Amino acid sequence: MKYIFVTGGVVSSLGKGLAASSLGTLLELRGLKVIMQKFDPYLNIDPGTMNPYEHGEVYVLDDGAETDLDLGHYERFTHTNLSKLNNLTSGQVYQSVLDKERAGKYQGRTVQVIPHVTNEIKARIQAVADKMTGDVIITEIGGTVGDIEGLPFLEAIRQFAHESGPGNVLFIHATLVPYIKAAQELKTKPTQQSIAKLREIGIAPHIILCRTEQPLELDVREKISLFGNVPIEDVIEVRDVKNSIYELPLKLHEERLDDVVCKQLKLETPQPDLTKWRHFVQRVVHPTHHVRIGVVGKYIELQDAYKSIYEALTHAGAANDTKVDIVRLDAEAIEKAGPDTYLNGLQGILIPGGFGDRGTEGKIASARYARESGIPYFGICLGMQIAVIEFARNICGLKNATSTEFDKSAEHPVISMMEEQKKVKQLGGTMRLGTWVTDLKPDTKAYEMYQTSTITERHRHRYEFNEDYKDQLEASGLVISGISPKGELAEMIELPSHPFYVACQFHPEFLSKPNTPHPLFNGFVKAALQHHRAPELLS
Repeated sequence: MKYIFVTGGVVSSLGKGLAASSLGTLLELRGLKVIMQKFDPYLNIDPGTMNPYEHGEVYVLDDGAETDLDLGHYERFTHTNLSKLNNLTSGQVYQSVLDKERAGKYQGRTVQVIPHVTNEIKARIQAVADKMTGDVIITEIGGTVGDIEGLPFLEAIRQFAHESGPGNVLFIHATLVPYIKAAQELKTKPTQQSIAKLREIGIAPHIILCRTEQPLELDVREKISLFGNVPIEDVIEVRDVKNSIYELPLKLHEERLDDVVCKQLKLETPQPDLTKWRHFVQRVVHPTHHVRIGVVGKYIELQDAYKSIYEALTHAGAANDTKVDIVRLDAEAIEKAGPDTYLNGLQGILIPGGFGDRGTEGKIASARYARESGIPYFGICLGMQIAVIEFARNICGLKNATSTEFDKSAEHPVISMMEEQKKVKQLGGTMRLGTWVTDLKPDTKAYEMYQTSTITERHRHRYEFNEDYKDQLEASGLVISGISPKGELAEMIELPSHPFYVACQFHPEFLSKPNTPHPLFNGFVKAALQHHRAPELLS
C-alpha cells in the first residue's frame, strides 16, 4: 500500500478535494485501485448538524455516515465506495480518546496530544488500509497549514511517513500563486511561506500544486522549485479550468502529475486511457442542445449547498448531449412575488431537500406551477413532501394540509415524523440514514426509468408520507410508485397525467457519476429537453 497526503496552504478553498479526486481518476485509469479519505480539523463529530452556510452540502454514504462534501467528489471521480472510515474529524478523534480515558484504557497515564491523539489519527489510516483493498490511499487534510486545529493531523502524518519508510509516502502541497494585476506578475512569496510553515512541522512536500489564474512561466517554476526544494518537474501548474471541473484530470495529466506520482512511489503502470473521460468532457463543454432548469431552494446563493444535485444535472445533461443551464431560485422570493415572476420560461423545476419552514410556501407554489403548466417537475426528499402537500391542498381539497415539521398541531398532517424518530433526542446521526431498499410498481414512470423492480438509494430524513391519507390521495390521481419492502413507507410518487411529475424521498444525486448518470436525473433532463422542443413541434 502506498500513501499520498494532500495538504493546503495560503488560503482555503484552493480545490484540494478536486485535485485529490482528479489524481484518483488518473491513477485508476492507470489500473490502480484507489482509496480516498478526508481528515477534517473541526471539532464537530460530523457535518450532519452544521448549517449549510457553514459547511455546504452534507454528503451521505451507503452506511449512513454524514460526511464532508469532498467525499462526493471522491465517489464521483473514482470508483471507490466509501464508508464512515473515510471521513475523520477532530471531534471523532477526541471523543474516542476521551472515551478510552474514561474506560481506563490508558492505565492512568497523562493523556496528551502526542502520542494519544496522533496515535488515534494514525490508527484510522491503518484501519482503512486493513479493511479496504487497494494500491494507493489518498488522504486530504482539511484546512490550511498554520491553522492551530490542524496541527495534530499534520504531526500524525509526519509520524506515519517516518514509520512507513522511504518510498511509501508522498506529500503533495497545494498552494496559491496570486497574480498581482498592478505589477502584472505572479508572486511566489505566499507559496514560499506556506512551505516554510510545513517544514517547521517536519513535513517537506514532494510535489507542489500551484493554483493560479495565469500560466506558470519557467522562471516562476524555477523559483518555486528552488525555495520549495523540489525538482522543477514536481512543480505542477493548476490553472482555473474554463468550463467544467471535469477538465481538471485532463489538465493535470498534461502537467504529468500522474507520471511524477508513479515515479516517486515506484509504481509501474501503463499510461492512462483517457478516451471515455475526454468524450464525457467534450459532451459537457460542447453540447448540441440546452435546457433551463430552475432549482428552488432556501440556500440557493451558496454554491456548495446543493453541490451533488448540480453535478448530477451535469452528468444527465452530458448523457443527453445537452447543456443544463441551472437557474438558482430563492424560495422566499417566489413566496413574495409569485411563481410567474421566476418560473416562466423554464423547461424543468427541481425542489431539493432541506429542513425548516422558511421558504416552504414558495416551494409549494412552485410545485403547483409545474403541475398546472405541464413543466417537468422533480422533487427530492423535502421536494417530494412539498409535492404531496401541494396535491393534498389543491386537488384533494385539504386546505390546511402540511407537515408536522412546519406545524406540530396540523389539521391535515399529510407529512409526519416517522414513528421511530419521535423518541430521538439527539440530533446528530439519528435520522433515517444510508442505503435502503425500495420496490417499484410496474407500469410507472419510476419503473420505466430504472428498468428494475428493486432499487437501493441513500436516505437522510425524519419525516415521511402519512399513510392515513394514502387512499384519499390515490383516489385523486396520485400514484405511489415506490414503497419500502414491507409496504409501510412511500418512497416515490408521480402523476401519470403529467409529462413528468416525479418525486422521491431519497437522495439520488449521491449515486450519479460522470459516465453513469442517475436514471432519475437522466429521465428528468430528457423530459425537460422534450418540453423545450414541444413548441417547435407544434409550430
